[in-house]
Amino acid sequence: MSRLKSMYKDEIVPAMIKKFGYKNVMEVPKLDKIVVNMGVGEAKENAKILESAMKDMETITGQKAIVTKAKNSVANFKIREGMAIGCKTTLRGEKMYDFMDRLVNLALPRVRDFRGVSADSFDGRGNYALGIKEQLIFPEIDYDKVDKVRGMDVIVVTTAKTDEEARELLRLFGMPFAK
Repeated sequence: MSRLKSMYKDEIVPAMIKKFGYKNVMEVPKLDKIVVNMGVGEAKENAKILESAMKDMETITGQKAIVTKAKNSVANFKIREGMAIGCKTTLRGEKMYDFMDRLVNLALPRVRDFRGVSADSFDGRGNYALGIKEQLIFPEIDYDKVDKVRGMDVIVVTTAKTDEEARELLRLFGMPFAK
């Protein structure tokens, strides 16, 4: 069992029950999944760029990435419907907790001039979105083998009903929110 999963059972559930007054343990919000998405716009000219982005993502998440395709054509971006323009991975279970642990304790502190993540990036239904500017903050990525610095989106989906519950859950997991 991962460190965060045991921490959830032993520390987070009692703290959430105390703060929000849940009557049942099953009411306490929990992490549902983490979706890591990387948009690779340059992939329309060169398919090798998408392959290297997928390799980076698989190294970071420890899970196979899938190709995302354009839903509709956009003439200004020279994109046609069905073109491969990115990759994503959906993490659940043990891998989700491991990724969350690495993100909070290893990757985010390595960001230059880091003052915490925005506490306003909730969607109103208890889900949190976080943009990362470069994949180099993850210790798994070898700096010398990176062909191009790419950003990614990390979406943390919780079972929380409100943003306040989700913010408290992520804070207890160690997410460093800006003051």
